[in-house]
Amino acid sequence: MRKRMAVRGLAVVAALSAALAACSSQGGANENSSSGAPAVGNAGGQQYTIAMVTHEAPGDSFWDKIRAGAEQAAKELNVTLKYSNNNDAGQQATLVQNAIDSKVDGLAVTLAYADQVGPAAQKAVQAGIPTVAFNSGINEYTKYGIGMYFGSDETLAGQSAGQKMTPGGKAICVVQEQGSVALEARCAGVKATFPNTENLQVNGTDLPSVQQTIGAKLQQDPSITYVVTLGAPIALAAMQAKQGANSQAKIVTFDLNADVANAIKSGTIEFSIDQQPYVQGYMAVQALWLNLTNGNDIGGGKPVLTGPSFVDKSNIEKIATYAANNTR
Repeated sequence: MRKRMAVRGLAVVAALSAALAACSSQGGANENSSSGAPAVGNAGGQQYTIAMVTHEAPGDSFWDKIRAGAEQAAKELNVTLKYSNNNDAGQQATLVQNAIDSKVDGLAVTLAYADQVGPAAQKAVQAGIPTVAFNSGINEYTKYGIGMYFGSDETLAGQSAGQKMTPGGKAICVVQEQGSVALEARCAGVKATFPNTENLQVNGTDLPSVQQTIGAKLQQDPSITYVVTLGAPIALAAMQAKQGANSQAKIVTFDLNADVANAIKSGTIEFSIDQQPYVQGYMAVQALWLNLTNGNDIGGGKPVLTGPSFVDKSNIEKIATYAANNTR
């Protein structure tokens, strides 16, 4: 288990290199520099347009890291990035269709609501648009003909979190997006290794309401020993809820931001399970560019894992700097 969890930047890059080693199964133009290698950056080479369509909810700082990674890759690779988002499944599917209609050169898409968004992404594949999935949909992406996925194994991540928690207590797992397959998988994983876990549904777009809902649950049930949150803003709301309820429950979370990093430093949050969203955004754009410029395969059949990995007091000093820079 520990070996599977020890996914770091260099390991991910190595996995990507291996996955992109073969010839393309989805086609793509070869726009090479005079040296024979793909032209990188603004120095030369054809400029491609890549659409990135996500289920980002308003106010969720997590997606700033996704975009930062994607934008950095686009800058380095002379790519025009068209980012769009909607946390309504139907609206996200419409955004995918809009990208197809605008004849983008490549598509990167999240599949948090795979049943609704997956068929739209499949249309892109059928239209000959190189397509990758990332962040959500690790168990669904191949159903829609998508060849590559960048993200964390969310079931494993949840199981790992439950194993790290002190056994014998009671946990609530706070789900901030109803119907999100990734979030449900995290909580199911937690429950698999920390059986006395129940889900608590909240509206992640309304943080005052999140705080009130968690606080009410902690007041109602003082036997709760852990609050497991699935995003950094939710963790910060849980901290306030814990204080207001005078609870002794420990807080653990998925994902990072600068405030969560500081809370881990101070011991207010026990640990975070990081999926490295910056890497997800960067690699999604990079893989599509390599397909378009060098015919590299984006059909490896296996996901490229960017997590899970623990962030706790043992490594927070180094990682906090990158969290503050919005890249970790």
